[in-house]
Amino acid sequence: MNDLGEQDAELWTRCVDGDADALGLLFDRHSDAVFRYCLSRTGSWHEAEELVSVTFLEAWRQRRTLTLQRDSLLPWLLGVATNAARNRARSTRRYEQFLGRLPHAPFVQDHSTAADERIDTERQVQELLYGTIALTDGERDVLLLCVMNGYSYEETATSLGIRVGTVRSRANRAKKKLRSAAPHLLAGTAENPTILESRLS
Repeated sequence: MNDLGEQDAELWTRCVDGDADALGLLFDRHSDAVFRYCLSRTGSWHEAEELVSVTFLEAWRQRRTLTLQRDSLLPWLLGVATNAARNRARSTRRYEQFLGRLPHAPFVQDHSTAADERIDTERQVQELLYGTIALTDGERDVLLLCVMNGYSYEETATSLGIRVGTVRSRANRAKKKLRSAAPHLLAGTAENPTILESRLS
């Protein structure tokens, strides 16, 4: 049998039976997509990597209680990542308040090309996240999944456990708020719309 050719449902059945190798194959298949989504949520390469680990650990923990509703495990993984990111954000705020009262060692910049690329990516994502501060959690979830990660309304609805109509309405509200609070994120022309403008239209 060619494991790489197995469907998610078949691999998940093996996970339920305790086959950790099957989870490894699912990780190989979906971890990049989960990482991109987590990076778009956090703006931090390191935090995104940690959230990927948390997401797949949770998948293993819930293997005996989860029944796949679709052919792919990815929508469920994105939903787990969403919840994990929200929980981490709350914990991080408390942790940062604590760290703010402690002395800090000087930061030594890593000037390698890979580090520079990561820093540039983080800066771009953080700029977008800052621009969406006026959005509710639900609106931001839709924005990050649909716009920054390119998932359809249907896939986003499955990931978040909500109706497609709710995804559409949240996307429309997000667009209106961004026009008011962060118009530069939507600035463009009819001929050359921004990514946000084109995917939210």
